[in-house]
Amino acid sequence: MARTLIHAEDAGVLHSHAQLNFHNGKYIYKITMNAGKPELSVTDGTRTLTAPLLWAFGTGEVGQSYLLQRNGNYFESRVSYFRALDNLHFTPARSLLLPYDLEEAMARPVDTGEIRRCFSCHSTASVIAGKFEPGKLAAGIKCEACHGPGAEHTVAMQASILQQGFGDEQAANLIFDPGKLDPVDSVDFCGACHGSRWDTMLAGISGVPSVRLQPYRLQNSKCWGSGDPRITCVACHDPHVLLVQDISAYDEKCLNCHLANPGAKPVSDHPGAACPISTKNCVSCHMPKIEVPEMHRAFVDHQIRIVRPGDHLPN
Repeated sequence: MARTLIHAEDAGVLHSHAQLNFHNGKYIYKITMNAGKPELSVTDGTRTLTAPLLWAFGTGEVGQSYLLQRNGNYFESRVSYFRALDNLHFTPARSLLLPYDLEEAMARPVDTGEIRRCFSCHSTASVIAGKFEPGKLAAGIKCEACHGPGAEHTVAMQASILQQGFGDEQAANLIFDPGKLDPVDSVDFCGACHGSRWDTMLAGISGVPSVRLQPYRLQNSKCWGSGDPRITCVACHDPHVLLVQDISAYDEKCLNCHLANPGAKPVSDHPGAACPISTKNCVSCHMPKIEVPEMHRAFVDHQIRIVRPGDHLPN
């Protein structure tokens, strides 16, 4: 998360490619480097528009999208980079097969409200007193993005160290700890950026596109109920470290709720029945990867369930 927003000129994806391309009918898109700075150009065969890229959203592990400015206004590039393609394609949900003109083909205008929301999830301290402050933000998700202002906490902790631990409790109270939220609030907290139930429903997103909105999918799980601390986002994922890719590492998380012995009866601290098939690699069956076409990537579906051949993907 610390690298989810960078200045486009610092994007390794762009520096490692002499040229990135995409064709859509008569429109030809290119991203090239010009004196060390990335530049997007779009031509319809008659006219050509060129603009420097300003911000890069995403690390490039899945993909990377770009923001530019024209006449002081922000625009989202119509094309993004995708790792699976190692090239450009339409930015997710921004495909436009028949643009009105070259300007529309090149980029989509982004209003102030949307800019605030984009940077709020991809940077730290970008919005101050409700106003977008691009000159003051810290690119990427830093400690204060989740824990709030930390100056008083830092001072208190330094004093505590000098006093050999006296004052630790006071210092802890001077910083917000989202890990102490109740289960529902905890998942909604992560969902503020990763897709809460209400944000997803209000946006009208369902089916396959919703698979990459993990908090929403998690809360649709049958075992979610009113919330259980054993199936919150942070119960399985530590936001301070890189995502664990080894699926076997999550087996112990599943067995915190589910019995390991098929002959055993559910009890209060293990209400989940034992799986009759296996106690290994649970997520490979119960949280399968689903291909999201517009992302050119398969995402783990966090709607925990028994998946049977031929089943329709639940919303």
